[in-house]
Amino acid sequence: MIDAAVAAIRAGEPVVLPTDTVYGLCAEPTARAARLVARLKGREERQPTALLAPSVDTLLELVPELPERVLRALLPGPYTLILSNPSHRLPWLGGQSAALGVRVPRLPEQTASVLEEAGAVLATSANLHGGPDPRRVEDVPPEIRAACAAILDGGELPGTPSTVLDLTGDEPRVVREGAVPAAEALATVDGLRE
Repeated sequence: MIDAAVAAIRAGEPVVLPTDTVYGLCAEPTARAARLVARLKGREERQPTALLAPSVDTLLELVPELPERVLRALLPGPYTLILSNPSHRLPWLGGQSAALGVRVPRLPEQTASVLEEAGAVLATSANLHGGPDPRRVEDVPPEIRAACAAILDGGELPGTPSTVLDLTGDEPRVVREGAVPAAEALATVDGLRE
C-alpha cells in the first residue's frame, strides 16, 4: 500500500494518510492538486492548504527563506505554522495571502515511508469542509475515499487537529487551538524570542 500511495502522489492523485492528529487528504503540492483537493472537500479554492513535509530539512529545501530556528524549535510536532512567504513559493497553497502554512508532524511509520519517497505534500484534514475531523478511515466521507487513489489505514488516531499558529505578524496568534493548548503554544513561541 505504501508503493501505491507513493505512485498516486507522483501521478497527481489524492490519497488519504494518517498523521499524528487526524487523517489527512494529501496530494502533490501543485496548483492542479490544490484545486482538486478543494473540490473534494467542497471548499473554495482560495482557502489555504498546508505544506506537509517529512522533515524540517525537506521543508527548508523547498522554501529556504523560512525561519529555521523557529521550525527546529517547534517541529516535528502537532503544529501548523503560518509563516511569511516572501518569495511567494507555492502561492496556490496560501490562498490570497503572501503566507504559507507548514507542517512537519511526528508521522506514523507508514506515512513517513510514503513521504520519504514522495517528498512533501499538500495536506488538509480528510473531511468535508466544516465536517468532523476523521479519527479513523471509516470517518473519512465516502465521496472522499472513493476519489482517492490510495488510503493508508493507521488505526484510530487522536482526532484533535494540529494547533495553528500565525507567526506572520508582530505578535504570534493562535488561529486554531488543537492538539497543543493555546496558552502552551504561545508560551513556547514567546520563549523563542528571548
